[in-house]
Amino acid sequence: MTVTEETAALPNGLTVADARAEAARAYELDRKHVFHSWSAQAEIAPMTITASQGSYVWDGEGNRLLDFSSQLVNTNIGHQHPKVVAAIAEQAAKLCTVAPQHANAARSEAARLIAERTPGELDKIFFTNGGADAVEHAVRMARLHTGRYKVLSRYRAYHGGTDTAINLTGDPRRWPNDRGSAGVVHFNGPFLYRSSFYAETEEQESQRALEYLDKLIQMEGPSTIAAIILESIPGTAGIMIPPPGYIAGVRELCTRHGIVFIADEVMAGFGRSGKWFSINHFDVVPDLLTFAKGVNSGYVPLGGVAISPAIYETFAHRPYPGGLTYSGHPLATAAAVATINAMADEGMVENAARIGAEVIGPGLVALADKHPSIGEVRGAGVFWAVELVKDRQTREPLAPYGGSSPAMNAVIAACKAGGLLPFANFNRIHVVPPCNVSEDEAREGLAILDSALDVADAAL
Repeated sequence: MTVTEETAALPNGLTVADARAEAARAYELDRKHVFHSWSAQAEIAPMTITASQGSYVWDGEGNRLLDFSSQLVNTNIGHQHPKVVAAIAEQAAKLCTVAPQHANAARSEAARLIAERTPGELDKIFFTNGGADAVEHAVRMARLHTGRYKVLSRYRAYHGGTDTAINLTGDPRRWPNDRGSAGVVHFNGPFLYRSSFYAETEEQESQRALEYLDKLIQMEGPSTIAAIILESIPGTAGIMIPPPGYIAGVRELCTRHGIVFIADEVMAGFGRSGKWFSINHFDVVPDLLTFAKGVNSGYVPLGGVAISPAIYETFAHRPYPGGLTYSGHPLATAAAVATINAMADEGMVENAARIGAEVIGPGLVALADKHPSIGEVRGAGVFWAVELVKDRQTREPLAPYGGSSPAMNAVIAACKAGGLLPFANFNRIHVVPPCNVSEDEAREGLAILDSALDVADAAL
């Protein structure tokens, strides 16, 4: 890097040289004192991020990377959006914090804006600190409302890292935490590419998955089941869009048996799939809807549960036995107000739908035609998965379920070397840029991914 580049300013005002020094200190302290989630502590070398702006981040060496991960699929409006940054500063100057039993303007307005966008009459909002505790409280509400305990959730799903949420989760992160005592029953959901139902069409997959779920409910005892929880579009597990009729079929089963239907929109919500909430793709209204991440682009931790009139009435004259010190924190809800207004004013949800339909979707299909390592691409909006395989005929994944592989690691390294920060899980690269990503940025990311997939092809 030249002297001129060393003295160039990053978006946060630091020179590259100063950012490097700050990053070195941050890394040193991280390795001395920070305990990382989902990691073997002595075996990781975390990337240091020194600056971010829009769809880009800068690493500790001053390299700019296009953020095709949206971090953990939560920076739906990109990094450092000036309207949200200003709203947080304004709220901090006015009222930094207040106990949740008191009304405050930021929380009230955030609740109104969210309720305007939820499907049906999910007009009451309980705020949490994030997605996992939103799921915890949704399940608690369902159990108290029905007087039942069991909850059904699908394999290939993620619902959070707290005790109830991790037991609901249907991927390997559950295994070390699951003692089979949480009242959770897992089932196979529809996923035609790796069908559990020997289906050959989306119609067959939907029908057979619903028949299987119906039989499972009968065998478990409908009167014992409090809730069925589903990610409207599963996220970390692979962005498998439910086939036509499936979500409506689950809704019908829940209605028939008095089971609460919980839609988990923590990752899929707030524009990610090209609609405010992904369940809107299926014209279905759940009884409870959990959200987090995109509600304020992750700028301040926030989650929540949107509640139906029937479940609200359960607690109208009966205290709800749950709460959080930071429920509806003013800084977090002020960020949500600014985020939702920015998304609406700037047409970000519509942009996500257009970019998905016109750029990312066709671009990934073109990559699949070119690269034999791609088994399938699937998604909507700015919510896509690229399934990498060793063999298209056998569909053997490039990395095993629950793990990685040298070939997969090489693909991820090639993405980063090319200037792309990917979201990867097992044998998949997820293409999940911000909802306001530009067409040029989306094409730039696809071009870098194109080059990185040459590494995957070479491993076949």
